[in-house]
Amino acid sequence: MHSVDFFDARIVEGTTTSIVLDNGKIEQVAVNYTKGAGVRALCGGSWGFTSADGDFDIDKAIASASELAVSMNDKSPKENAKLKEIDNPSVTDLPKVKIDPQDISLEEKVRHLQEIGSYAQKDGISSSSAVYSESAVKVTYIDSNGTKGEYDLIRTGFAISAVASENGVYQAGRESRFGVTGYEIFDQSNAEELAENAANTALELLSAKPAKGGSMPVILDPELAGVFAHEAVGHASEADLVLEGSSILENRIGQQIASPLVTIIDDPTMHAYGYYPFDDEGSQARKTTIIENGVLDSYLHSRETAEKLGGVPGHSRSQGNSKPVVRMSNTYIDSGNSKFEEMLEEIRDGIYLIGSRGGQVNTGEGVFQFNAEKGYLVENGELTGLIRDVSLSGKTLEILNNVKMVGNDLSMNSGRCGKSGQLVPVTDGSPHLLISEALVGGA
Repeated sequence: MHSVDFFDARIVEGTTTSIVLDNGKIEQVAVNYTKGAGVRALCGGSWGFTSADGDFDIDKAIASASELAVSMNDKSPKENAKLKEIDNPSVTDLPKVKIDPQDISLEEKVRHLQEIGSYAQKDGISSSSAVYSESAVKVTYIDSNGTKGEYDLIRTGFAISAVASENGVYQAGRESRFGVTGYEIFDQSNAEELAENAANTALELLSAKPAKGGSMPVILDPELAGVFAHEAVGHASEADLVLEGSSILENRIGQQIASPLVTIIDDPTMHAYGYYPFDDEGSQARKTTIIENGVLDSYLHSRETAEKLGGVPGHSRSQGNSKPVVRMSNTYIDSGNSKFEEMLEEIRDGIYLIGSRGGQVNTGEGVFQFNAEKGYLVENGELTGLIRDVSLSGKTLEILNNVKMVGNDLSMNSGRCGKSGQLVPVTDGSPHLLISEALVGGA
């Protein structure tokens, strides 16, 4: 073995199944078995990384990564990297699966998905799609310090979308549920009702008015507020971005950066889609409070960033056998004690924004723009006209300080988060939020 300071290997074995229906017809059915490893080696300040697929020799993979690290360190030496020491992770409280999806035949899954999708095919809906995915994975971690860990995990989920069109105007509705659960996810989330909701949203939005822009008070629903927590705050708290100088949260630990009503947490131990018992560097998963009562409390760390900045590792994640990078898991704004009705009374006149259709954020400049699925005008404390094509934009720190009420109705939404060309399962959430002033625009 080459003389490296450290090496680790993560072996991932699993089966993934995906079904895609377009207007009730099968577009894709795929079942894939994968086995691979991601191996890193550290020499001085240089990382060597290699990945292997199929039947591989782990010793050869470690030797290959070590050669790369030594060669890079010889050619362009960097300042020595140090890693935070960790104990062997313990794997307890794994999510329990009631119905193993692998016990259900592929034909039954297709038939079931077609049946659910049919609830979205209402009069006026021009197209609909239904997607099912499941994965059963076994992860084994070892490193040169003798750290070992292993776990098995099942994830399942589905998404239904519907498009309605009229006079050249197209509007869409989408509902999805993904989790660390088995085939029971369909019963837990009333899939048929969700499919109907997707169709109803698309149809309702056809007759909605386009939004008028301007600066005004807004109420964010849990989904859009959760997207804000993830995109604008969560990414800015990832320590690799902090070290790169691309985060507005750099050098702000211990500072009041938000309203005292705001507490934001990232918790990989929560039994939600972003769950893991230990991260992809073998660090024990643990709840991390990013912002507590408005004060920046912690960044999210890998072993290397935790050693550099002082912190606790446990947020290094990878897709499959790719290289681990600092990532979120289940990120949410903690519940407050206000009721939605009280927010309507307080806001008087403004906009209530619902759902998310993506957007963009610049963590270095601290600015963002998100598209809502829909909204309602709030007039004299009452919800009135439905509006469409509406967006929310602003400066992250200004919005955090403009939070005036936090609801008592935290709920979570799952999806996948992209970073460094990798997608990983995440969940984000929030209660309703009342923001005294934000910029609303036509999307």
